[in-house]
Amino acid sequence: MKIGYLGPEASFTHHAVKGAFSDEEHVPYTTIPDCLEGLITAQIDRAVVPLENALEGSVPITVDYLYHDADVHITAELVSPIQQHLMVHPENESRWEDVGRILSHSHAIAQCHKYLYYRFRGRALETSTSTAAAAKYVSEHPEENSAAIGNSLAAHTYGLKIVEHNIHDYHFNHTRFVVLSRNPILDELRLESEAEKTTLMVTLPSDDRPGNLHQVLSAFSWRQLNLSKIESRPLKTGLGNYFFIIDVEQSFEGVLIKGAIDELEALGCTVKVLGSYKKYSIVQK
Repeated sequence: MKIGYLGPEASFTHHAVKGAFSDEEHVPYTTIPDCLEGLITAQIDRAVVPLENALEGSVPITVDYLYHDADVHITAELVSPIQQHLMVHPENESRWEDVGRILSHSHAIAQCHKYLYYRFRGRALETSTSTAAAAKYVSEHPEENSAAIGNSLAAHTYGLKIVEHNIHDYHFNHTRFVVLSRNPILDELRLESEAEKTTLMVTLPSDDRPGNLHQVLSAFSWRQLNLSKIESRPLKTGLGNYFFIIDVEQSFEGVLIKGAIDELEALGCTVKVLGSYKKYSIVQK
């Protein structure tokens, strides 16, 4: 089985893939849309992409692509701790405090905002497609004396020297990665499962009646279905038009959740079941 992921090699997504699919073939993609298109066109059997970070919130491009462009299904959730380190080329280890610019993914830069502000105020901060891509660039351009922010796997893979460990501003930082498939199946992984979840994408009725969202939430509330997340995203049809992504802490096989969906559809909502799946934790090594 081929597992596609947001690369390059040694990205945080790759770390999650190695923890969950150690015996499968791993295929890196440069961007999230590239990875999802690889799944849609059957180049790969599963796609693993980031969905949400504890500090920075949802990854908009993943959520929007799943709603607007990709008819795929969540088959598992992987939760991994995120530890950010500052790394440089070994040739520049002795002058790392004089780096001219620092490269990383935009989320990683945001997660290290305080550290960067107080230690490297005024230095250029440059975004890359992933933390691993930043590490790869630094490894290939020692003459620039630049630094990357990323994980220890990236430092090891690309031969960089970690000069400052754990530079993230908040130390309880995790990312949710979703395993996606073309078919609505359940991936049973060789990891300890923590919970079962169902993710829905809900569009409100077009008549925009007062209390529409309240009625949606009530369909879950009176059935005592716990919602761990509800978030709005633009429908891209005009200002004020949204869809909602909702995580329900229950398997789709439960009678109550099916009843809630029937009620939402009776109210005129459009409901897409993105997946019913298990949550797994990945251990940082």
